[in-house]
Amino acid sequence: MTTFQTPASDRFVLVTEVGPRDGFQSEKQFIPTEVKAGLINGLIAAGVRSFEATSFVSPRAVPQMADASEVMALIERKPGVRLTALVPNARGAERAAAAQVDMMAGFVSASETHCQANLNKSIDAALADFVEYAPIAHKYGIALRGAVATAFGCPFEGEVQMANILKIVETYMRHGARHISLGDTTGMATPPVVTRTVEAIRQRFPEAIIALHFHNTRGIGLANVMNGLHLGVREYESSFGGLGGCPFAPGATGNICTEDLVYLLHECGWETGIDLDALAAVARDVQGFMGRELPGQYMKAGARLKLTGVGDARRAVG
Repeated sequence: MTTFQTPASDRFVLVTEVGPRDGFQSEKQFIPTEVKAGLINGLIAAGVRSFEATSFVSPRAVPQMADASEVMALIERKPGVRLTALVPNARGAERAAAAQVDMMAGFVSASETHCQANLNKSIDAALADFVEYAPIAHKYGIALRGAVATAFGCPFEGEVQMANILKIVETYMRHGARHISLGDTTGMATPPVVTRTVEAIRQRFPEAIIALHFHNTRGIGLANVMNGLHLGVREYESSFGGLGGCPFAPGATGNICTEDLVYLLHECGWETGIDLDALAAVARDVQGFMGRELPGQYMKAGARLKLTGVGDARRAVG
């Protein structure tokens, strides 16, 4: 496990790469362990400091994550890099601790219906699992993060109850998780919804460190990021190439794209510590391995001031 601390600069934004978990989890073709770890190592070399590297869930439930321990063992650890893993229960927490993760992430849906679809249990039962394994993280000195899925809307229920969100966050924080991730599981977030959710949490839990996790289902993922920056949120979760989408939510498409997010941040004067061209090269590797075009735009177009010779351009005729 490594000591993790973000730079003191007030212009720094932490980008957490979730592609190795959220991007790959619903792929039917098993991604070889060496490929998963190799991509993470490539992203570490590009300057990415925070990862959702894998998930210690039941291999029967998510076969793609069956090699969680093996992936962790192949990652080339560097000082200042945080490796987070999703953990559903005490058994998963013990496995994650043995693999020396830097952070364990609990996940509970703010929608009862989605919680049943995603975890096959109620919100209260999912929170009870977190309460049971939080002491395991504390025992091994591992940080905790609490993720709230469907925080901005549910495809089954519509608007989610703010009381549910606050109950989940309260349980997380009472048991040692100061880091709170708000998940836009199916791309239902809009700037007004993000504003009222973040402000409600801040009013009740001012000490919470909030991260935002957007999907681009309706094309406004980066608009939500801009709104989050205005609200003072300085951590965002994204996936290489825009890969991903919740397998338990109808209509869900990919996460916001890491390269596009970093491009936006850099163009707006924010710091990430990430080499954008090296990041885009990894995204192209992912696209090549997947054998299909991914939604990411920057890896296709390149920098804004990337110039083209006049002789290479098509000309109008006639």
